[in-house]
Amino acid sequence: MEAVITIGLDAANFMLALLLVTLGLVIIFGLMNVINMAHGEFFLLGAYTVVVVEGQGGSFWLAFVLAPLVLAAVGLVVEEVVIRHVYHRFIDTILATWGLSLAIKQLVIVTFGPASQQVVGPFPEPVEILGVVYPSYRLFIMAVSVLVALGTFLLFYRTRIGLAARAVIANRMMASSLGINTRRMDRATFALGAALAGFAGAVMAPLMSVDPQMGVGFLVPAFLSILVGGAGSLLGALFGTTLIAGSDTVVSTYWTQVMAQIAVLSLAIVIIRLFPQGLTGGRRLR
Repeated sequence: MEAVITIGLDAANFMLALLLVTLGLVIIFGLMNVINMAHGEFFLLGAYTVVVVEGQGGSFWLAFVLAPLVLAAVGLVVEEVVIRHVYHRFIDTILATWGLSLAIKQLVIVTFGPASQQVVGPFPEPVEILGVVYPSYRLFIMAVSVLVALGTFLLFYRTRIGLAARAVIANRMMASSLGINTRRMDRATFALGAALAGFAGAVMAPLMSVDPQMGVGFLVPAFLSILVGGAGSLLGALFGTTLIAGSDTVVSTYWTQVMAQIAVLSLAIVIIRLFPQGLTGGRRLR
């Protein structure tokens, strides 16, 4: 029974962290129809923000707050310099963001070197939950991820900003004619997506080796989650991350990480074959 509880907690931990990354991708694709291949590098930069802050003698909590702000600023710059010039050119956006991901990765290697960095997180003492001794920081990640994900859902479905964003998704020209500043909405959306990825990178940094390749480990599962759940759907992101993270955790626990990746890819192929538009039927942010 203890093993089952531990696996469940590990799966929930991975799923909620992955959800933050996936939500950023979904929001950017849903509003802007842009597949951001550099999203994993935004996750990476969030983790390296923690490395820099702690290296300068700052606390983890300062980095915890700074990471999403820094990545929101990075997102604004990237959108202004790169993304806005390739809107409505699907292949060009993929190539542009892929090139950006390579550039960011090389910049990180030049600045910090290829070796992995270690981050010291808070809450070193484990706690007992449901009869299982479990790392308290992982529970903290789960709680914070739930709050951020819930806040994202409320932002899009319970605020005027979210209503305006969904109006742009439904009909960009009509939304513009009604007075909605679609240009400002695009900038804000890309910044929000980058901030979510950066926040995820910051909170996961103490649990991982922070290195230039770490973003790929979350980008691939995030894309699979979107394909499984349905492109452009926040609810689909929740369904997709639950299936992908759950299957990965269970298989890697009882088998190997390689077999877990094979199982996850096979599951995604089967679901996409049965539901070509994902589990939510391709319903976008509306």
